Amino acid sequence: MKIALLGYGKMGKAIEKIAVAQGHEVVPKMENDTAFSLKGIDVAIDFSIPDAAVSHITACLKEGVPVVSGTTGWLSDYDTMVKLCKKENGAFLYASNFSIGVNIFFELNKNLAKYIAPHTTYTVDMEEIHHTQKLDSPSGTAISLAEGIIEAGNYTSWKEGSDPEENTIPITSKREGNVPGTHIVTYANQIDTIKIHHEAHSREGFAQGALVAATWLVGKKGVFSMSDVLNIS
Repeated sequence: MKIALLGYGKMGKAIEKIAVAQGHEVVPKMENDTAFSLKGIDVAIDFSIPDAAVSHITACLKEGVPVVSGTTGWLSDYDTMVKLCKKENGAFLYASNFSIGVNIFFELNKNLAKYIAPHTTYTVDMEEIHHTQKLDSPSGTAISLAEGIIEAGNYTSWKEGSDPEENTIPITSKREGNVPGTHIVTYANQIDTIKIHHEAHSREGFAQGALVAATWLVGKKGVFSMSDVLNIS
């Protein structure tokens, strides 16, 4: 399989290492906002920057190349990309996190929120910790977790910061060293505390998941998520 890597930072290099080991060909490997050709490409994987993601996804969809994106911080344009995908009869998959463990964590988070929803004495807060080079805050994974809690009905929004507001999930973001990614969701009342915690040990899980998603997407048409890839929704 010929893979285009759009964005060749730490994640792009991690994906390349696994892809080559599995016998795939990685061409081109492009830095952000650099001209590139998609001729002969089977699937593209975008791990670039927020300002480049939309143009990368647009180019792929218009060229008929399936595209997987893990770039966060651009989701105000997500619906536009969905419409373009449908217009071009293309294939597009976005995930805030490609780790298989994190996607199982997403489902656990949704179910925990659903079980706790009738018990209104519990309040929720969230903490996410990442490396100091991470550009967006809070993380896309934290936002996905917050959206999963909002679906349960007790909360209507999220806000970065530790000061609680009514019907709002507070998200505390920390940037420390070279932390790949840690997410903690905590429910507490005067009686007890319930906490779920996911900690990534390296970027390998994200890279492997992105490659699994890209392989799965080839030959399909439509807009998908990691829940579709893993059949866990």
